[in-house]
This record gives sequence, structure tokens and C-alpha cells, in this order.
Amino acid sequence: MMDQMKELMALQKKAQAIQDKLGNTHIEAEDGPYIVIVNGKQEVVEIKIDGKNQPDLVKVLNKALKKSQEIAAHEMKDVMGNLGIPGLGAK
Repeated sequence: MMDQMKELMALQKKAQAIQDKLGNTHIEAEDGPYIVIVNGKQEVVEIKIDGKNQPDLVKVLNKALKKSQEIAAHEMKDVMGNLGIPGLGAK
């Protein structure tokens, strides 16, 4: 049991390191007057239109992305529960 706990803690530590790395990875796309920067966690970091920052647009896009991720997680809940992995899916 202790070995499983140690293994789980090691996996959690690795997962956190990956999340940190993804959060610090920025990807930029540009097309004409538009520049969009997202991070590896699929969050919008910055939007510029004609060189001007658009913080309100960043906020609303991240809100929409979060809602879509929640819907996807809800839809996947039944599938994950059928895999028999403790803590995932319906109880």
C-alpha cells in the first residue's frame, strides 16, 4: 500500500511539472493585424489587434474555452467511469 502511495505521489509530482511547463510555453499566431498568443494549457494569454492589447477579448475567450472543457469532461465522465479507474467517472 505504501509503495502505491509513493508511486501516486511521484506521478502527481510529474503531472504538476508538466502542467507548469505547459503554462510557461507560449505559442504565437499572426495573420494580418491579428496576433494571438496561447499557452500549452490551451489558455489565451494575449490578443493584439493592430498592435493594441485586447484584455476583454482574452477574458471572454478563456471563459468560453473553460465552458467547452467542462462540457467535454462531463461527456467523458461515463466513458471514464466504465474503465474502472478509481476516482474517475460516476460512482
